[in-house]
Amino acid sequence: MNALTSELLVATRNAGKLREVRSLLSDLPIHLLSLSEFPATTEVEETGETFAENAALKAKVYATQTGRLTLADDSGLEVDALGGAPGVFSARYAGAGASDAERNARLLAELARSADTSRLARFICCIAIADAEANIVNISTGICQGHIANEPRGANGFGYDPLFIPDGHAQTFGELSQEIKQQLSHRARALVNARAFLLEHFRRSN
Repeated sequence: MNALTSELLVATRNAGKLREVRSLLSDLPIHLLSLSEFPATTEVEETGETFAENAALKAKVYATQTGRLTLADDSGLEVDALGGAPGVFSARYAGAGASDAERNARLLAELARSADTSRLARFICCIAIADAEANIVNISTGICQGHIANEPRGANGFGYDPLFIPDGHAQTFGELSQEIKQQLSHRARALVNARAFLLEHFRRSN
């Protein structure tokens, strides 16, 4: 296996997301790269209407820009009381450049105005893998059901983690350990199928 075929670009500059993916794929015989190692790449505008469309779009464009096998994900939070919002706009929910704290604050404010008191929610992650020629070769989805806490709790994780309480637990993702989160999270569940594909892909390449 040559150096190029043993590389996988994880198409993110989010340090928290990269740590999560690195940990979940740590036993694969591959070298993981991130977008920080390709400073000339241009940001992909997420114009898809679904998580899967955005993940595929990012995987294809970054594979084209780098010539590398590329894994990209799009993930977000759907809250029933908000009609599924923030959904594909999760990262932009409080406007461009907003912090995690600002997005969490807006979510709580919107919930406070809602007549629905159930607070049911789910994290969804779609992972797309594109080969070096920008063909989508695998798409997988993971879902984690839960509900929204009354206030942010815990400093672990990133994004909406301090607000999300997964089913079967009393703590938020912000309070749970990384080990437990990796057993439950939407990204971990999506990576199960992605990992199986990558194992077979690199086995064939060897």
